[in-house]
Amino acid sequence: PRLIACDPDRLAGVEPLAASIGAAVLTLGRDGQGTLASQASRQATQFSDLARGPDDLAAILYTSGTTGRSKGAMLSHENLASNARVLVEQWRFGADDVLIHALPIFHTHGLFVATNVVLMAGATMLFEQKFDPARILSLMPRATALMGVPTFYVRLLQQEGLTREAAKTIRVFISGSAPLLAETHKAWRERTGHAILERYGMTETNMNTSNPYDGERRAGTVGFPLPGVSLRVTDLETARPLAQGEIGMIEVKGPNVFAGYWRMPEKTKAEFRDDGFFITGDLGLIDADGYVHIVGRGKDLIISGGYNVYPKEIESEIDALDGVSESAVIGVAHPDFGEGVTAVVVRKPGSAIEAADIAAAIAGRLAKYKHPKQVIFVDELPRNTMGKVQKNLLREAYKDIYKPS
Repeated sequence: PRLIACDPDRLAGVEPLAASIGAAVLTLGRDGQGTLASQASRQATQFSDLARGPDDLAAILYTSGTTGRSKGAMLSHENLASNARVLVEQWRFGADDVLIHALPIFHTHGLFVATNVVLMAGATMLFEQKFDPARILSLMPRATALMGVPTFYVRLLQQEGLTREAAKTIRVFISGSAPLLAETHKAWRERTGHAILERYGMTETNMNTSNPYDGERRAGTVGFPLPGVSLRVTDLETARPLAQGEIGMIEVKGPNVFAGYWRMPEKTKAEFRDDGFFITGDLGLIDADGYVHIVGRGKDLIISGGYNVYPKEIESEIDALDGVSESAVIGVAHPDFGEGVTAVVVRKPGSAIEAADIAAAIAGRLAKYKHPKQVIFVDELPRNTMGKVQKNLLREAYKDIYKPS
């Protein structure tokens, strides 16, 4: 980077880093003030447009890098524009819409999905500095749409003022960036009368699938591939396409898919098939009705005693139990099984559920090899800023639990 814009409060920490690469630093605060704004105000107001084409680079967005070096995804103008055009149509955005925007803008959901859809539709945005559930609730009567992550909806459900009356002007609630629990989906419908519309996307692709605007928004699924997006599920070893209902690697292809990783040609080559499909790293299946289900990240697959174990299946059973708030299932090195299935569980307030209760409840519902070897209770699960559970941190924290003492 040649120029870094930062919050004035972060200047002391940013300046030494910028100096090390020869970049200039300007500041821009939440109030719109700072050296960037000051210098901009003194610039000429006349300028010449620079010709840009659809395949020209528009942005480099960095992946979260939870399991290795963060990668810069190169997104073209057409990658972004094509996705926004499709979402405006699929989610029925128009000039009369008012979107509540409380998402962070260092992530594709807030930076491009929310912003570009509003721009493309000629709609209005209520641009919040942060997510404050009481504040969001107070804005609902002025709005027609809300885009959020599952944490938004969980925290809004804790607000006494969340009622059908409070949500009556909202025509669509959209969720993504992390899995939405079926329990949250159900509770939201009961309180507001609205079914949350869940979708699936990535830094490298923007949005790939969406539950329908008209039709069944099926809890636990991310809907259908968007128009122009091809999606298939392939075998993890042979890469051959799988039949409906079979779990494998999700691969996508379309005008929304990025050009590759910045200055990482070998990594780019490894992530694309010869026919142009991008290997997402997400495991999933397509059910008999065509809905796409995400069952976890490929790196989260557990191989226990030679069997493939998909955490989502076990988490869904545990999360459905009375007394359980949420769970995360991970694989931990085990001397006998290679990896031991391990459940990390958060109890609901006041719950006294124990490991034995969970074991008894799932005994007849899951094959024996899928049963957790241990259940660990914690106050909360570690999450990143987008609400995704950081299973890598859990695997590190409990890596020695099966080692002989």
